[in-house]
Amino acid sequence: MTSPAPRSSHPDMASKTLCRSPFLSIKFFVCCHGLLQLSQLLVSGYLKSSISTIERRYGLSSQTSGLLASFNEVGNTVLLVFVSYLGSRVHRPRLIGAGALLVALAGLLMALPHFLTGPYGYDRSVPGTSSNVTDLCQPGGPGAWANLSQASCAPQASRENHEVLLVMFVAQALLGIGGVPIQPFGISYIDDFASERNSPLYLGILFSLTVVGPGVAFLLGSAMLRFYVDIDKVSAAEVQLTSRDPRWVGAWWLGFLVAASLVALSALPYFFFPREMPKEVVRGKDRDSSRREDMLSQLRPGCQHTESLSLSAFIRRFPAVLLRNLRHPVYLLVVLAQVNISAMVAGLATFMSKFLERQFSLTASLANMIIGAVNIPGAMVGIVVGGAILKRFQMSLRQCSALCVLGMLLCLLTAFPLLFLGCPTQRVAGVTHWDSSGSGPHRLQCSAQCRCPEAGFNPVCGSDGVEYTSPCSAGCSSAHSLPEGSILNYTGCSCIAGPAGLARPGACGTGCSHLLLPFVVLSCLAGILASTSHTPSFMLILRSIQPEDKSFAVGIQFMLLRVLAWMPGPVLYGSAIDTACVLWERRCERRAACSYYDNTLFRHRYLGLQLFFEVGAFLCFGAVYAVLSKQERHGRRAGGTGAQKEKEKLAGDPLKSPESKV
Repeated sequence: MTSPAPRSSHPDMASKTLCRSPFLSIKFFVCCHGLLQLSQLLVSGYLKSSISTIERRYGLSSQTSGLLASFNEVGNTVLLVFVSYLGSRVHRPRLIGAGALLVALAGLLMALPHFLTGPYGYDRSVPGTSSNVTDLCQPGGPGAWANLSQASCAPQASRENHEVLLVMFVAQALLGIGGVPIQPFGISYIDDFASERNSPLYLGILFSLTVVGPGVAFLLGSAMLRFYVDIDKVSAAEVQLTSRDPRWVGAWWLGFLVAASLVALSALPYFFFPREMPKEVVRGKDRDSSRREDMLSQLRPGCQHTESLSLSAFIRRFPAVLLRNLRHPVYLLVVLAQVNISAMVAGLATFMSKFLERQFSLTASLANMIIGAVNIPGAMVGIVVGGAILKRFQMSLRQCSALCVLGMLLCLLTAFPLLFLGCPTQRVAGVTHWDSSGSGPHRLQCSAQCRCPEAGFNPVCGSDGVEYTSPCSAGCSSAHSLPEGSILNYTGCSCIAGPAGLARPGACGTGCSHLLLPFVVLSCLAGILASTSHTPSFMLILRSIQPEDKSFAVGIQFMLLRVLAWMPGPVLYGSAIDTACVLWERRCERRAACSYYDNTLFRHRYLGLQLFFEVGAFLCFGAVYAVLSKQERHGRRAGGTGAQKEKEKLAGDPLKSPESKV
């Protein structure tokens, strides 16, 4: 008689236990996943904020650093296709957690070269330890300081450089592999167990973080690069450089440790989430909730119509679906337009900080702050505006393509003046400026007796407004120091006109800081206009293909973007930047980082590539508009109802709602 009582109370106790567990709440999963995505983007985006600093520290060309920045797409692209097959066949939270731990490991590996190599050495004018170089003019021969400079060319120095590159490339590959399951499995897990009403809101939060994350990464870079690179190895009193000195190297490795730690902490909760959790229930569901569920299920990688396929059937079907979609003119043209835009964004994001540093004589910290606080938020505004316009005017496919054409045209008109809004190349003696004797590059008659080493790099600015690569190349024979040891000025400089021949340490700069504000405003506005095409172009893809192919088509789209844009984009930009170099640093008889650029050529090739890709996107969207207009005319001739049906279809499309457009 007493046995039924415990049985009837057991479900209540179990339900209370379930309610108390945060790991059975989809809202808690969304919070964890938002934090994880933000942390992952910190790791991947932080490299772009510190790329110029890493180049200076390890003597890399822009082409090499561009290849490094894009290498994480290699592992990502190889495994991305199989995510569509795995779907919900696996324990998605645990796989996300494992991928996140791999991302954290990649972040730690990116910082490892700092601990494998010795302290950063730079040329200086006051004798110190044996790793420092005294580069004042000493008539009669290079002297002992030249031998000290050659000491850094020991065989282990070259070996260390190769080890650094190997570790970084391996880290980037692991970063790409670890990031594969995070976003797709997170989206499908939320879509499976969130309510139909809340699912678009949750997904909108996650997609917005993909835009916010890179901005936070640049702000993190701005903060970390204020510290000296060897802050853990030398005392502050030993550092005689300021952040405005061309030889300054910030603590690039510190941000990777911070971001990797955040990823590792964010990964822990995923090992406690169940493979399946109770479906979220809310009051007052929308009447169209089931329809929205059907539409969103087409977007998630683990869509229902692939669940019944075996791996062999999935692999056999993939080429047929790929060819069928690529033969569709609207799909192909929109993807090509997105390839142009993505390649432009990949190159600009990787080297924009370096461009601002060189063009306007900014510190790496300030350049990153501008990008993180202005340019990236501007892109987010453009995406929101594009989605709001779609919602407000209930646009047809032809009107979506017209909005894309208009956005890219206005972007072109805004970005074109940037080609002429920049600074001239600074006058550097023996590099871009020569004395009256007409001596060739790196050879100045006035300092010939000093026998300066060509590898020395300790820039000084003469009182005549000309910059010299070192006090020795300016013919300076003495230096006046402050009590703490830093150089105040150089005197007795035979190459500088005037009674005393004065020079101050540091670069002269470009002297056109007043152009920075209009440049930032125009570049931000161009980014906003280009970003307005993001949402309508995505809608063009979703509505131009067969419903059963949507998940495949979206996977193919992102695969093509990685292969054709995100991988080659930074390398192409880096190669173009290298062609503008006028003086390469030499380390142990090999070409290292670039010391001086032709600023005009740098600007024209860097921004010229931007205009090239914008024109490509504009032409592709224009072709899409022409194709859709032709189809619409044929529809009117066939019965006049085709266009009206399309408008009615889009008007009732649940993806038009503000919360699901992202």
